[in-house]
Amino acid sequence: MDAVHLFLLVLAASVVAGAARRLGLPPAIVLVVAGVVASFVPGVPSFALEPEVVLLLFLPPLLYAAALDSSYVGFRSNLRPIGLLSIGLVLFTTLVVGWVAYALIPGLPLAAAFTLGAIVAPPDAVAATAIARRVGLPRRIVTILGGESLVNDATALTAYRVAVVAAVSGSFSLLEGVGEFLFAALGGLAIGLVVAPVLHRLRVRLRDPLLENTLELLTPFAVYFAAERIHASGVLSVVVVGLYLGHRAPEGTYATRLLAHSIWKIVSFLLESVVFALIGLQLRAILGALSYSVWEAAWYALVILATVIVARFVWVFPATYLPRWLFRRIRERDPYPPWQYPVVVSWAGMRGVVSLAAAFAIPLHTSSGQPFPGRELILFLTFSVIFGTLVLQGLTLPVVIRWLDLRTQESYTDNLAEAAAQHQAVRASLERLESLTREVAPPDGVVDSLRQLAERRELGAWERLGSGPGPGSNETPAAAFRRLRREMLAAEREVFVRLRDERQIDDEVLRRVLRELDLEEAMIARD
Repeated sequence: MDAVHLFLLVLAASVVAGAARRLGLPPAIVLVVAGVVASFVPGVPSFALEPEVVLLLFLPPLLYAAALDSSYVGFRSNLRPIGLLSIGLVLFTTLVVGWVAYALIPGLPLAAAFTLGAIVAPPDAVAATAIARRVGLPRRIVTILGGESLVNDATALTAYRVAVVAAVSGSFSLLEGVGEFLFAALGGLAIGLVVAPVLHRLRVRLRDPLLENTLELLTPFAVYFAAERIHASGVLSVVVVGLYLGHRAPEGTYATRLLAHSIWKIVSFLLESVVFALIGLQLRAILGALSYSVWEAAWYALVILATVIVARFVWVFPATYLPRWLFRRIRERDPYPPWQYPVVVSWAGMRGVVSLAAAFAIPLHTSSGQPFPGRELILFLTFSVIFGTLVLQGLTLPVVIRWLDLRTQESYTDNLAEAAAQHQAVRASLERLESLTREVAPPDGVVDSLRQLAERRELGAWERLGSGPGPGSNETPAAAFRRLRREMLAAEREVFVRLRDERQIDDEVLRRVLRELDLEEAMIARD
């Protein structure tokens, strides 16, 4: 892959993902389908998926961005279901898929079958959480799915290493496997817990948005490399650091937060677009290396896909209700959820690029010099599971959610909570204003303008609850204020640009003024 082809790949993936967003379609699914179609178009180059690039260049920033955007409080309060999914379900799926593959495919060794199981075990919840948020799924389910996707890669990759070593060496020690798993998990957690506070203190001391965000861009790679260097879980280290720094972000400066938000949105969009496009583009190469007949391979793929989907249902329902049935404290603190909850969680099990990267990373030969048993078939089965879950479950998940009638009115609850919090915040700000102006009086009109600004923010929060619009109008006063002020700012920009074009002001003046106007528009905008 040369520089021109790489640029064209990034450009094409971004265009397809952007078009999918504009059309309201899941970008991940559209990108995979587009990649599959493009892989068979004459003249399209072969884009080899390098596992080292995915696991070392793509995975750390994507995990870190997701962790920054996650709720530490929500993650901690849902630690039990997240742990049961990200650890218990991954290991369960590894075992079930491994045994089914071993029994189904003649000549496939048990260690190679478990390698396949570990590869397809971890779901990638990028598409699932995006769909869940768009259709209004209860926040707790979204939190659990997001938390699962942050941690399950660590479990799967550790189990994958153990299975590959067993397949390559021809021997397996349960004690060594458990020891390696515990070391990877505990080591990853320890590195994250040690590094996160240090990075936070350094970030706060810098007080420079450019330096802080440069440090933050390097953080996931440095943490991942440090953990992997000692054979600990880089995934867990990155997740711990991301959750910690995201939780402590309010202690930084406003400029740092604004810049970081934009940077990570762009990084995530580009990386996710390229990754899902790369998944689809691998099909031609995978089929070219396959030594099985199409019908035989397709039969194996259907069975493994069904096993992956069914195994999630088999695990999720007992994991949801059994702890509550066995332990009264859990039942009292967290009552039985409706049956629709585990159905949605079970159906939101789409696989992603980590599975395909792990499949491509399988060694070509064993320690005896023989080809790795079933490697090309494992690649095909992995692709089939990824494609099948993304298309089948991804496209039907919104329908399932609507059929189960799980859409909530949490937006109203959020607006109510925001209005109540805004009331307390405005009271505090007015008290601070009063204490500051008691000693030194500012120029005339300043206090009144500041008081009106604070009160307008409070009224805007209450108006979002549905009160405020006049008869025959669907627009609240706060919304009208934002709309009209945006038009006024647009008119001001036009004047400054015209004056620059007429050489009455310099470009430096224009950039300074535009930044002030942009910041004001950002203050009044609501996503």
